[in-house]
Amino acid sequence: MTEISSLVRPHLLQLKPYSTARDEYAGEAKLFLDANESPYNLKLNRYPDPKQSVLRNAVAAWKRVNPECVFTGNGSDEAIDLLLRAFCEPAKDAVLIMPPTYGMYAVAANTHGIKVDELLLDENFQPDFEKLVQSSNQHKILFLCSPNNPTGNLIKTDILEKILQVFSGLVVVDEAYADFSAGVSNLTLLKQFPRLIVLQTFSKALGLAAARVGMAFAHKDVIEVLDRIKLPYNMNALSLQAAMKRLKQKETLSVQIKSIIRQREKLMKSFGKLPFVLKVFPSEANFVLIKVHDSNQLYNFLAQHGIIVRNRSNQPMLENCLRITVGNAQQNKLLIKKLKQYNL
Repeated sequence: MTEISSLVRPHLLQLKPYSTARDEYAGEAKLFLDANESPYNLKLNRYPDPKQSVLRNAVAAWKRVNPECVFTGNGSDEAIDLLLRAFCEPAKDAVLIMPPTYGMYAVAANTHGIKVDELLLDENFQPDFEKLVQSSNQHKILFLCSPNNPTGNLIKTDILEKILQVFSGLVVVDEAYADFSAGVSNLTLLKQFPRLIVLQTFSKALGLAAARVGMAFAHKDVIEVLDRIKLPYNMNALSLQAAMKRLKQKETLSVQIKSIIRQREKLMKSFGKLPFVLKVFPSEANFVLIKVHDSNQLYNFLAQHGIIVRNRSNQPMLENCLRITVGNAQQNKLLIKKLKQYNL
């Protein structure tokens, strides 16, 4: 039994996945009469590739990883859901999250009846390694976010490596915002640590939030399990086409990312000059977290002027904090103009 298979829910090791005739056919078909599709060519009358082979190969080349180590799905949330279903027994196993963090980890786990334990990040929004070690054998999955949502900081690589050396379960690092960071992706650690899973997405820097295209990078044994239990056609053809088109626009993408980073730095400087802003947190993402005198009052003021931001005051350690997405130059100019009109 491999290191990964020992973590999988036992009955799934014998699960025979749903397969299509096209999975089993290796040649070049002239007629598709296997899936009861419409014979009329409407461009969308055929089911999409259940393996997303073209996209996975393109992503693998882009990220410089083995295609066997790539999962693509209906947003990163699908990968989160599948990991919980594959490795955690409801009402028996537990996962660990480290607030303040992305809320979907807990929601997905609770949906499946999986216990969620919390261990707060330290005052620098880093994992408290000494406290984490004490529970390293009690959880099937540890969810981390780097750059962290909603704080915007990177999890330090040396801390992550120490965690990977002692944590007995899977360590999931969500890198949804990694394209905006100057740091090195944790994809470089995959070969060294088979229990590491790295999540990325087309929703943020690549601008395809509506298409719902997510990626998981992991040891091939983890990917095999995810493929075994996923829905057969988990990604639609339009999303696949949009993702492939976007991957061919790398020069444009690079320009857009650099522009967002420049706008982020300008926005942070502007926030720092506002009298009611108590702190501007460093950011490696496409958003900025600020601490103000009264987050509810400021949130309502902006909403009254048609500007929607995210009030994160309900999260631990983030009292009176707002998370504000970096827009384009015109949008940011309008935001700052309205903020200058705000009176305490």
